[in-house]
Amino acid sequence: MPEGHTVHRLARAFGELFTGETLAVSSPQGRFAAGAAVLDGHVLVASEAWGKQLFLGFADPTLLGQGTAGRPDDVRWLRVHLGLYGAWTFTGDGSTAVVHAIGAPRRRIGERETVPAGPGAPEPDDAWSPPPPRGAVRVRLVGTHAVADLTGPTACEVVTGEEKRAVEDRLGPDPIRDAAPGEGDPREEFVAAVRRSRSAVGLLLMNQDVVAGVGNIYRAESLFRARLDPMRPGRDVPAEDLRALWDDLVVLLRDGTRTGAIVTTRPEDRDGAAPTADVLDALPGRRRVRQNTDDAPDAVPADEAFYVYHRDGLPCRVCGTPVLLKELAGRNLYWCGVCQA
Repeated sequence: MPEGHTVHRLARAFGELFTGETLAVSSPQGRFAAGAAVLDGHVLVASEAWGKQLFLGFADPTLLGQGTAGRPDDVRWLRVHLGLYGAWTFTGDGSTAVVHAIGAPRRRIGERETVPAGPGAPEPDDAWSPPPPRGAVRVRLVGTHAVADLTGPTACEVVTGEEKRAVEDRLGPDPIRDAAPGEGDPREEFVAAVRRSRSAVGLLLMNQDVVAGVGNIYRAESLFRARLDPMRPGRDVPAEDLRALWDDLVVLLRDGTRTGAIVTTRPEDRDGAAPTADVLDALPGRRRVRQNTDDAPDAVPADEAFYVYHRDGLPCRVCGTPVLLKELAGRNLYWCGVCQA
């Protein structure tokens, strides 16, 4: 499942590609035909993310012409939650660099997240025909120079501004978002939510009502960096430790939004050597974690990017004892039994 930084990158991609454009909206698969009809021919006026929720705001072009659109009740929102299998795939006419795919793991073009503008880009007056949809495309958005296809989402619906706010009100604070005027202190909201619960802090970090946008990787890595036992009840974690955990999540998730990769290791804890083949052969079922920056010359290699995530059985980077793995509420939990005792 994509983590929060991925959805914020999606919001940015939509904003850069489609803001101010009148979009053709369709549902090639047919399952979103009614919703597509509501949005078809409307102008994209906003692109926002809150945790793992993406909101694309559409306004009636006739209202825009009258200067009245922009009020909350004038905008209809496409709400998308990608879930485990959802993804957006983008294609452009070659006039500008576009994101290729963001969402569920898939083969990327050249293992890159971005497809660069190619030579021979069409002149402004040339007609562009987007390629036909591939697979079960729930929603297709077609603009002047690019097309975006949504496949496999957990949630996809058109909501009003009031319904959007109701969704946001149910979510915990998002470490990537800056608090809007009138909103409370997100760090203190997070601390209070954790400390009033008997649940394990490792469970609470995956609860989107407590903190929005943290997934399995950031859960494991942030708890290791904080030296917190993931099974410790939330109410037993000191408030100052939770404030430091929140501050670290802000740094990690915002860095992921900027770079497109999750890197949680500190430079002094990277050994520069990937596990050898014989070590990996003794740990069956392991799959390599790919990063969008794998091909970048100065990127931190994926094998050195994490402290504990997908490193079960390998030595802890700090103390050398084997990283542990257990299932917690249906998800794999990785931690060091010594550093996080």
